Amino acid sequence: MSGSLPREPSSSAGPSGRRRTWAELLAGRVKKQKYNPEKGQKLKDSAVHLLRCHQNLNDLLLEVEDPQYKSLCLSKLIDCDSAGEHTDCSISFIGSALQDQALRLGVPVGILSARMFAGCVEQVCAEPSNPVLLNAEQRKKLSSLLDIAQYLLTHNMFSRLSFCQELWKAQNSLLLEAVWRLHAQNVVNLQELLESHPDTQAMATWLFGNLCLLCEQTDASCPSTDVAEAMLSGLVQLLVLRGFQENLALKRTVTPEKMPQVAIDVLQRMSVFALDTLAAGRLDTSDHKAVRGWFGVYSGRSCCGMIGVDSLKRFFSHTLTQILTHNPVLKVSDAIQMQKEWSFAKTHPLLTTLYCRLFVMLSPEESISHLKEVLEMQEVNWQRVLSCVSTLVTCFPEAQQLVKDWVACLMTRAFESYHLDNMVTAFLVVRQAALEGPSIFPSYADWFKVCAPCPQDPYSLFCFQQHSLS
Repeated sequence: MSGSLPREPSSSAGPSGRRRTWAELLAGRVKKQKYNPEKGQKLKDSAVHLLRCHQNLNDLLLEVEDPQYKSLCLSKLIDCDSAGEHTDCSISFIGSALQDQALRLGVPVGILSARMFAGCVEQVCAEPSNPVLLNAEQRKKLSSLLDIAQYLLTHNMFSRLSFCQELWKAQNSLLLEAVWRLHAQNVVNLQELLESHPDTQAMATWLFGNLCLLCEQTDASCPSTDVAEAMLSGLVQLLVLRGFQENLALKRTVTPEKMPQVAIDVLQRMSVFALDTLAAGRLDTSDHKAVRGWFGVYSGRSCCGMIGVDSLKRFFSHTLTQILTHNPVLKVSDAIQMQKEWSFAKTHPLLTTLYCRLFVMLSPEESISHLKEVLEMQEVNWQRVLSCVSTLVTCFPEAQQLVKDWVACLMTRAFESYHLDNMVTAFLVVRQAALEGPSIFPSYADWFKVCAPCPQDPYSLFCFQQHSLS
């Protein structure tokens, strides 16, 4: 403006009147310091901390990029929005760029790559079209990323532990299929990933919720049903193997006992969820679909393979115990009144199918032996116990004689020691088996005539008559 006063000459101007740069102004103020290894390590630690806490890694990288290196910006090299496959040459180039970038930042390349790939996986999972599964485009992008991660692992430029820790920070955004593919393609296995979680209960809750959603997908008519079934089978095999192995002293990276505990916890939650859903009678709901999908894992094609027979039997026995002891609110008097409603024909088909799959693996002999043990040691749900007996005698003819022998043993023990509980159990089991018809088991009246006690034992006869009239 014409009225503006003339500026005073700048004190920062050089001899020729040129304005000096900040580097020139500060040049005389910087004192040369001796090299101190401790300060160097502190500086490196601070850089790592800054890298971990920074919300936008791409912005941080842009801040340290020299103009001549902008074409090598890692956000461009590892482009999550591109579904194209990387060649060996381009993957090698990315590795070199990561090393250069880590050197300029003063941080280990493994931490830098882990942080960056965790962000890329989170970006791939963004805006999902399915609660647990990737779509075709997302699978292609993730596959491309995993190729790069495998290369970096091979060349010791990828920290698994840092990657797991960074990945869990985006837990609510993760899709289960992405986590499964990290395991299946040997980037980080599921055990390593689960054990790195800082909160075991939160992680178990996350896995349980995702398994329920995955079970729903196995019962849905969609193009990805086969992917869902393969994932569910693989996850259950891993959980059973880790939760019900005989030798728990496997090598682990963090806490030796964490993985078995998590595996058992998640499997128990799934069983309780399924039994609660059946008890509530929630038909034609998403929960009911999830139960159908979950009971499918007990079929031979889902469980057999990588799991040893002993581990599988322990898992099936554990499941049978859960069924028999789930919500034991019914008393013996309730059982006597409601027995007719618990016959094989009136039991939910999903439950009878599950019983049959358990009995095939355990055999009728082992199943009855386990049933005896549970009845002697724990409080039971009589509806589950008696529907179990009905399924045994109806679907496994060899079990009919086993049940007769069991009842005879109960009666002998009852009359020898006047043990009323044994007598009550015998009556309930016989009445239940007799409900399935004379072609399967003798009628209650016929059995009573054969097994009536000696008349000169008035106390036994009185107890016998009292319970037979109930």
